[in-house]
Amino acid sequence: MSAPLVWILIPILIGGFTLVLLGERVIALTGGVVCASLAAIALIVPIDEALRFGPLSIKISSSASFLGRSLVLPPTEAPLLAVIFGLCALWFFGAEAAGVARQLIPLGLMICGFLVASLAVQPFLFASLLVEMSVLVAVPMLSPGEQRPGRGVIRFLVYQTLGMPFILLAGWLLAGVETSPGDLSLTIQATVMLGLGFAFLLAVFPLYDWIPQLMDQNHPYVAGFVLWLLPSIVVVFGMSFLDRYAWLRTSPNVITGLRGMGLLMLVTGGLWSAFARHLGRLMAYASITETGFLLISMSLAGASGVNLTFAFLVPRGLSLALWALALAVIGKSAASLSFPSVQGRARMYPWACAALALAGLSAAGFPLLAGFPPRLALWQALAHDTIAGAIWFLVGLIGLMIGAVRQLAVVVVNKEGDRWAPTENIIQRGMLGLGILGLVLLGMFPQLPAFVVGRLPLMFEHLSR
Repeated sequence: MSAPLVWILIPILIGGFTLVLLGERVIALTGGVVCASLAAIALIVPIDEALRFGPLSIKISSSASFLGRSLVLPPTEAPLLAVIFGLCALWFFGAEAAGVARQLIPLGLMICGFLVASLAVQPFLFASLLVEMSVLVAVPMLSPGEQRPGRGVIRFLVYQTLGMPFILLAGWLLAGVETSPGDLSLTIQATVMLGLGFAFLLAVFPLYDWIPQLMDQNHPYVAGFVLWLLPSIVVVFGMSFLDRYAWLRTSPNVITGLRGMGLLMLVTGGLWSAFARHLGRLMAYASITETGFLLISMSLAGASGVNLTFAFLVPRGLSLALWALALAVIGKSAASLSFPSVQGRARMYPWACAALALAGLSAAGFPLLAGFPPRLALWQALAHDTIAGAIWFLVGLIGLMIGAVRQLAVVVVNKEGDRWAPTENIIQRGMLGLGILGLVLLGMFPQLPAFVVGRLPLMFEHLSR
């Protein structure tokens, strides 16, 4: 048995199998249990080591060959697999409460398998092709059946596809840089191509206009899953380039570019959030700022940058999942998620509106919530390098805080004649309650996921020094 078989092929095959299953609950349980099991295996069963159970011996090898290409998942990537599939299990268990299990889980499992394969494939050039495959699979997930793809889906497909040739061209140029490291012009060309490729993949300013449109025109839970998973994997993919090439991670231009783009995304996303009048767009702008936090973390030198980048993964996944579920519950009886349509919804959906408020406050770095510890640590590290950057960091957080307070005010406003009449079912209340509890626990005890997240920097030998 090999690691690529367990964490790549099995999710893809089970995703295809769930396409023929009947019943939202069966599909949700299947997807959630499979991902939770894969996360547990990544934590318990060591890769490339034999485990003995009496006369039986089990060993999961790290590599496999497919169509002449090697797929390698070394032991150092086991914690990342546990985080990815653990958070996927959270999203999939919540899919029934959101009412989109059939739409999300089959193709979501396939996307997860393709993205894990993009981290495992060698040579790394083929990773961009696997990312593109996951994007193509995401399109029918966002626009199921005969639903016509909206402008946000089309732009998502176009921008992500445009990133692929730049990554491929950069890989070709990087091969030349390895043979002629003194060629300055070739190094600059490779850096520019790589930067453009990741700018499209990560929706760096001003290429993120499709994100608010995606949240506005598509189901918030499905769109939120894409906005969580794809950037998370692409950031890890980008860090592998920094770890592989010393001239990239030591280049002051690259570091300045990462920090500048991260701050620009944080400030613009925060300011747009302060003036947004649509709940889905508020979450979209928050997801943009989350990518900004990751870019700023990557710009920090040494092990602190790597540790901070990974510190955002679990709170980010939990916060976006809870936020998307709250939007899905509120949106079931509203004509749209615009402010006029959702006024006073706290009287119908108290649990969803509480989750909505806490997820927004967590994104803004409110104390005692999951988003506070990594944002505080990042702000302190950034202030150590540049006071101006720390000030702009606070400006972005203030914008997010204003947006979070505005959406809370809208859903609790007292419309004449409104009465308290909660309509959430037991599953929705259970999932929303668990998400709220998770936000509070991670805020009060940020060291809880450290036994997994603390081992993630071992993936990058040079960056973690």
